Amino acid sequence: MIFENELAYTQLRNLEQKIKCKIIDKSNLILDIFASNARSAQAKLQVELAQLEYSLPRLTRQWTHLSKQFGGIGTKGPGETQIETDRRLIKTRIKVLKERLEKVTEQRKTQSYSRKNFFRISLVGYTNVGKSTLLNALTDSDVYVENKLFATLDTSTKILELVISEEEKGKTKFPKKVLISDTVGFIKNLPHNLIESFKSTLSEVIESDLLLHVVDISGENFPEQMEVVNDTLIEIGAGGKQVIHVFNKTDALTDTDVIKSMKKLYKDSVFISAEKGLNLIKLITAIKAELNKENSERTLKLKADDHKKVSMIYQMAEVSKIKYLKSGIKVTFTTNDKNYTYLEKLIQ
Repeated sequence: MIFENELAYTQLRNLEQKIKCKIIDKSNLILDIFASNARSAQAKLQVELAQLEYSLPRLTRQWTHLSKQFGGIGTKGPGETQIETDRRLIKTRIKVLKERLEKVTEQRKTQSYSRKNFFRISLVGYTNVGKSTLLNALTDSDVYVENKLFATLDTSTKILELVISEEEKGKTKFPKKVLISDTVGFIKNLPHNLIESFKSTLSEVIESDLLLHVVDISGENFPEQMEVVNDTLIEIGAGGKQVIHVFNKTDALTDTDVIKSMKKLYKDSVFISAEKGLNLIKLITAIKAELNKENSERTLKLKADDHKKVSMIYQMAEVSKIKYLKSGIKVTFTTNDKNYTYLEKLIQ
């Protein structure tokens, strides 16, 4: 029997005695699903940490198997009860996992620093709304996709190339390449331990310049799911980000009036089917519009032999004019404040 609310150890024990069957709560179920879907070393560490922190106050079985990971000598002192031994082993294992995850976090910071010059987009949303399918459709990649809860636990980052049309030439202000990341899905009453454990993964969302909030518009409870996502974004410190609402799975809709009502509520929203490839051009156009808001035209003057720095400007901005003068090279380009600040420091 599965309970919606989180249960304390005494509640679990009393219910099992009365009902005579295995009792688990929603948090336990979600942790089990995460454990079965964890593929990378980092995801496995994060899930194990969350499971142990959840289990610590609810010890109902022995954990002496953990002693094998630390050596079998001195695991139990004189007069120490089995439950005390179990608690101590779990606490030791939690400490080890936190240290390992701290190293992973430092590696992610280094990786994140190397990406800081790119405009970054993150796909966020409730679990199983089609974020990975959308990432694959936009970037022509093959991120793992399956119709089940929490199929994606690891952040996948790809390059999204924004093709400039003939009409946009001379008018565009957006960079040709941006980074787009798929992130772990959210769910109602997501265990706090899980959010804490996955903070290094969710940091990608916090550091993003733009969020695409993907919504399964064919689901009955999608308005409630949107609230859950918004609340979770606030909890992790990403509540004030620029957002485009992307209503997915329009091909599965039976009542098209839903689209009309959502258009009124979310004026800049886009309605797509990632699986069928419907309206993806409109989504790209919406992303370009947001990028245009962030960018403006700039001019920098370089030394005559600074060809590497000119190449860097071409990578990070849309160059509209370049003049070779006696005193140096004058480059006119369009980019955002972050990129301009970096380039300006680089040239000084």
